[in-house]
Amino acid sequence: MKTFIFDLDGTLLDTLEDLWASVNHALAQFSLPLRSMCEVRQFLGNGARYLVAKSVGPSHESLSDEVYAAFRTYYLQHNQDRTRPYPGILNLLRQCKERGCHTAIVSNKPDAAVQQLHQRFFADVIDVAIGEQQPAVRRKPAPDMVLLALEKLHATPDEAIYIGDSEVDLATARNAGLPCISVDWGFRDRHFLEQQGATQIIHLPDELFALL
Repeated sequence: MKTFIFDLDGTLLDTLEDLWASVNHALAQFSLPLRSMCEVRQFLGNGARYLVAKSVGPSHESLSDEVYAAFRTYYLQHNQDRTRPYPGILNLLRQCKERGCHTAIVSNKPDAAVQQLHQRFFADVIDVAIGEQQPAVRRKPAPDMVLLALEKLHATPDEAIYIGDSEVDLATARNAGLPCISVDWGFRDRHFLEQQGATQIIHLPDELFALL
Protein backbone atom coordinates (compact mmCIF):
# COMPACT_ATOMS: atom_id res chain seq x y z
CA MET A 1 0.00 0.00 0.00
CA LYS A 2 1.25 3.45 -0.92
CA THR A 3 -1.58 5.63 0.41
CA PHE A 4 -2.78 5.85 4.00
CA ILE A 5 -5.99 7.66 4.94
CA PHE A 6 -6.14 8.34 8.69
CA ASP A 7 -8.98 9.29 10.97
CA LEU A 8 -7.88 12.03 13.39
CA ASP A 9 -9.58 11.89 16.82
CA GLY A 10 -8.83 8.63 18.60
CA THR A 11 -6.47 7.47 15.86
CA LEU A 12 -3.69 10.06 15.50
CA LEU A 13 -4.58 12.46 18.31
CA ASP A 14 -5.92 12.00 21.83
CA THR A 15 -8.40 14.90 21.74
CA LEU A 16 -10.78 13.65 24.41
CA GLU A 17 -9.90 16.03 27.25
CA ASP A 18 -10.15 19.16 25.10
CA LEU A 19 -13.45 18.01 23.59
CA TRP A 20 -14.83 17.18 27.03
CA ALA A 21 -13.78 20.56 28.43
CA SER A 22 -15.28 22.37 25.43
CA VAL A 23 -18.59 20.51 25.66
CA ASN A 24 -18.93 21.28 29.36
CA HIS A 25 -17.93 24.91 28.86
CA ALA A 26 -20.72 25.28 26.29
CA LEU A 27 -23.28 23.43 28.41
CA ALA A 28 -22.45 25.59 31.41
CA GLN A 29 -23.19 28.76 29.43
CA PHE A 30 -26.81 27.63 29.27
CA SER A 31 -26.99 26.12 32.77
CA LEU A 32 -27.36 22.62 31.33
CA PRO A 33 -26.16 19.47 33.14
CA LEU A 34 -22.49 18.70 32.50
CA ARG A 35 -21.30 15.46 30.92
CA SER A 36 -18.72 12.97 32.16
CA MET A 37 -15.66 12.19 30.09
CA CYS A 38 -17.00 8.69 29.54
CA GLU A 39 -20.24 10.09 28.09
CA VAL A 40 -18.38 12.43 25.74
CA ARG A 41 -16.19 9.54 24.58
CA GLN A 42 -19.30 7.56 23.65
CA PHE A 43 -20.75 10.51 21.72
CA LEU A 44 -17.68 10.97 19.50
CA GLY A 45 -17.35 9.85 15.90
CA ASN A 46 -20.20 11.51 14.03
CA GLY A 47 -19.09 15.13 14.05
CA ALA A 48 -19.30 18.11 16.37
CA ARG A 49 -23.00 18.81 15.87
CA TYR A 50 -23.86 15.22 16.78
CA LEU A 51 -21.57 15.43 19.83
CA VAL A 52 -23.29 18.60 21.02
CA ALA A 53 -26.80 17.31 20.30
CA LYS A 54 -26.15 14.14 22.30
CA SER A 55 -24.57 16.18 25.11
CA VAL A 56 -27.51 18.59 25.24
CA GLY A 57 -30.01 15.73 25.25
CA PRO A 58 -33.56 15.52 23.91
CA SER A 59 -35.13 17.53 26.73
CA HIS A 60 -33.13 20.64 25.74
CA GLU A 61 -32.99 20.02 21.98
CA SER A 62 -34.13 23.57 21.19
CA LEU A 63 -30.83 24.88 22.56
CA SER A 64 -28.61 22.67 20.40
CA ASP A 65 -27.69 25.32 17.82
CA GLU A 66 -26.75 27.89 20.45
CA VAL A 67 -24.75 25.37 22.47
CA TYR A 68 -22.99 24.24 19.30
CA ALA A 69 -21.99 27.84 18.51
CA ALA A 70 -20.56 28.25 22.02
CA PHE A 71 -18.78 24.90 21.77
CA ARG A 72 -17.25 25.72 18.39
CA THR A 73 -15.98 29.14 19.49
CA TYR A 74 -14.39 27.73 22.63
CA TYR A 75 -12.96 24.64 20.97
CA LEU A 76 -11.24 26.59 18.19
CA GLN A 77 -9.41 28.51 20.93
CA HIS A 78 -8.63 25.52 23.17
CA ASN A 79 -8.19 22.49 20.90
CA GLN A 80 -4.49 22.24 21.69
CA ASP A 81 -4.60 22.64 25.48
CA ARG A 82 -4.25 18.92 26.26
CA THR A 83 -4.44 17.31 22.82
CA ARG A 84 -1.37 15.30 21.84
CA PRO A 85 -0.44 12.59 19.33
CA TYR A 86 -0.72 9.09 20.74
CA PRO A 87 2.64 7.47 21.61
CA GLY A 88 4.35 6.13 18.50
CA ILE A 89 2.21 8.06 16.01
CA LEU A 90 4.84 10.58 14.92
CA ASN A 91 7.35 7.78 14.41
CA LEU A 92 4.80 5.88 12.28
CA LEU A 93 4.11 8.95 10.15
CA ARG A 94 7.83 9.56 9.66
CA GLN A 95 8.15 5.97 8.48
CA CYS A 96 5.35 6.58 5.99
CA LYS A 97 7.22 9.62 4.70
CA GLU A 98 10.53 7.76 4.45
CA ARG A 99 8.85 4.97 2.47
CA GLY A 100 7.43 7.45 -0.02
CA CYS A 101 3.82 6.88 1.05
CA HIS A 102 1.05 9.42 0.58
CA THR A 103 -0.92 10.37 3.70
CA ALA A 104 -4.15 12.18 4.51
CA ILE A 105 -6.41 13.00 7.45
CA VAL A 106 -10.19 12.75 7.08
CA SER A 107 -12.20 13.89 10.09
CA ASN A 108 -15.77 14.77 11.03
CA LYS A 109 -14.34 17.59 13.14
CA PRO A 110 -15.05 21.08 11.68
CA ASP A 111 -12.52 21.80 8.95
CA ALA A 112 -11.13 24.89 10.69
CA ALA A 113 -10.11 22.79 13.71
CA VAL A 114 -8.72 20.03 11.49
CA GLN A 115 -6.48 22.52 9.70
CA GLN A 116 -5.28 23.97 13.01
CA LEU A 117 -4.35 20.56 14.37
CA HIS A 118 -2.77 19.43 11.11
CA GLN A 119 -0.52 22.48 11.08
CA ARG A 120 0.33 22.16 14.79
CA PHE A 121 1.20 18.47 14.87
CA PHE A 122 1.52 16.98 11.39
CA ALA A 123 2.44 19.66 8.86
CA ASP A 124 5.69 17.91 7.91
CA VAL A 125 4.41 14.33 7.84
CA ILE A 126 0.84 14.38 6.47
CA ASP A 127 0.12 15.67 2.98
CA VAL A 128 -3.61 16.47 3.05
CA ALA A 129 -6.14 17.23 5.80
CA ILE A 130 -9.90 17.36 5.28
CA GLY A 131 -12.55 18.18 7.87
CA GLU A 132 -16.31 18.62 7.76
CA GLN A 133 -17.30 21.03 4.99
CA GLN A 134 -21.00 20.36 4.58
CA PRO A 135 -22.86 20.54 2.29
CA ALA A 136 -19.98 20.46 -0.20
CA VAL A 137 -18.37 17.36 1.37
CA ARG A 138 -20.59 15.06 3.40
CA ARG A 139 -19.22 13.84 6.70
CA LYS A 140 -18.26 10.24 7.38
CA PRO A 141 -19.48 7.53 7.00
CA ALA A 142 -20.22 8.95 3.53
CA PRO A 143 -17.17 8.34 1.33
CA ASP A 144 -16.84 11.97 0.20
CA MET A 145 -13.88 12.95 2.39
CA VAL A 146 -11.93 9.82 1.51
CA LEU A 147 -12.57 10.24 -2.21
CA LEU A 148 -11.56 13.91 -2.03
CA ALA A 149 -8.37 12.97 -0.19
CA LEU A 150 -7.53 10.38 -2.85
CA GLU A 151 -8.15 12.97 -5.55
CA LYS A 152 -5.85 15.48 -3.85
CA LEU A 153 -3.18 12.80 -3.45
CA HIS A 154 -3.59 11.65 -7.08
CA ALA A 155 -4.18 8.15 -5.73
CA THR A 156 -6.71 5.40 -6.42
CA PRO A 157 -8.69 3.25 -3.96
CA ASP A 158 -6.88 0.08 -4.98
CA GLU A 159 -3.60 1.41 -3.60
CA ALA A 160 -5.02 2.91 -0.39
CA ILE A 161 -5.93 1.75 3.09
CA TYR A 162 -7.98 3.44 5.78
CA ILE A 163 -6.99 3.55 9.47
CA GLY A 164 -9.48 4.50 12.20
CA ASP A 165 -10.72 3.77 15.70
CA SER A 166 -14.51 3.55 15.46
CA GLU A 167 -17.55 1.99 13.87
CA VAL A 168 -17.91 5.16 11.80
CA ASP A 169 -14.46 4.53 10.35
CA LEU A 170 -15.31 0.94 9.49
CA ALA A 171 -18.41 2.13 7.63
CA THR A 172 -16.48 4.94 5.92
CA ALA A 173 -13.84 2.57 4.59
CA ARG A 174 -16.51 0.17 3.39
CA ASN A 175 -18.44 2.95 1.63
CA ALA A 176 -15.26 4.21 -0.04
CA GLY A 177 -14.21 0.73 -1.14
CA LEU A 178 -11.05 0.67 0.99
CA PRO A 179 -9.75 -1.99 3.37
CA CYS A 180 -9.76 -0.84 6.99
CA ILE A 181 -7.29 -1.33 9.79
CA SER A 182 -8.78 -0.49 13.18
CA VAL A 183 -6.81 0.74 16.19
CA ASP A 184 -7.78 -0.10 19.77
CA TRP A 185 -5.95 2.72 21.56
CA GLY A 186 -8.64 5.30 20.72
CA PHE A 187 -12.26 5.88 21.67
CA ARG A 188 -13.51 2.29 21.10
CA ASP A 189 -12.04 -0.89 22.56
CA ARG A 190 -11.11 -4.09 20.72
CA HIS A 191 -14.21 -5.99 21.78
CA PHE A 192 -16.51 -3.27 20.48
CA LEU A 193 -14.60 -3.05 17.20
CA GLU A 194 -14.84 -6.80 16.71
CA GLN A 195 -18.59 -6.61 17.33
CA GLN A 196 -18.77 -3.98 14.60
CA GLY A 197 -17.03 -6.27 12.11
CA ALA A 198 -13.40 -5.20 12.39
CA THR A 199 -11.12 -7.97 11.14
CA GLN A 200 -7.74 -6.24 11.36
CA ILE A 201 -6.98 -4.48 14.64
CA ILE A 202 -3.65 -3.15 15.86
CA HIS A 203 -2.69 -2.29 19.44
CA LEU A 204 0.38 -0.14 18.74
CA PRO A 205 1.26 2.16 15.82
CA ASP A 206 4.42 0.24 14.97
CA GLU A 207 2.27 -2.83 14.22
CA LEU A 208 0.88 -1.21 11.06
CA PHE A 209 3.71 -2.02 8.67
CA ALA A 210 4.22 -5.42 10.26
CA LEU A 211 0.58 -6.24 9.55
CA LEU A 212 0.81 -5.05 5.96
